Amino acid sequence: MGKEDVLSQRIFGYARVSSTGQKLDRQMEALRKYVPEENIIVDKQSGKDLLRPGYQALKGALGLRRGDVLVIKSLDRLSRNKDDIKTELQWFKAQGIRLQIIDVPTTMIQLQEGQEWIQDMVNNILIEVLASIAEEERHTIRKRQREGIDAARTAGVRFGRPEKGFPKDWEIYYGRYKKKELTRSYILEQMGISVDRFKYLQKRYEREQKG
Repeated sequence: MGKEDVLSQRIFGYARVSSTGQKLDRQMEALRKYVPEENIIVDKQSGKDLLRPGYQALKGALGLRRGDVLVIKSLDRLSRNKDDIKTELQWFKAQGIRLQIIDVPTTMIQLQEGQEWIQDMVNNILIEVLASIAEEERHTIRKRQREGIDAARTAGVRFGRPEKGFPKDWEIYYGRYKKKELTRSYILEQMGISVDRFKYLQKRYEREQKG
């Protein structure tokens, strides 16, 4: 990184949760140690793809530029898809933007000029491993979901919308939620609904089941 890049360096933070019902407190607390709060960009949207307004603004004309630093709490805040992660890391490198991951301490180390290759080498290894883990977790979740649906079918549970207005497969997801096999946050992300919508559907569904 040249002298001009260092002088013009700006530090941004990025935080993401999967839905409006989830809290950003822990991510924000961690990011504030490294980033001015006014430079922290937030998205409340699933990490299944990169089409998030805050993140796209960071990559836009008024966002990150060469020499800047982007700090995130963990790799999965960037994305949960391995291919997307690799694409974004290549983009950051090509644009001359440094990515720091708080949960990966080696990405936070400040090295002397000329030693950046050491950090790049270590970080590339760790990031590849973490990206693989994130992708594997995603596949595991899908596998468990599929197994749960297959088991429900075997037990004679019907699929689709119980009544007009319920999300597809609500009965399956909610049944597993009541058995504590799935968390509410996971269901919110998979169905793309808010906490308030979930509570409304929960009350309506329970009422209709009793009736």
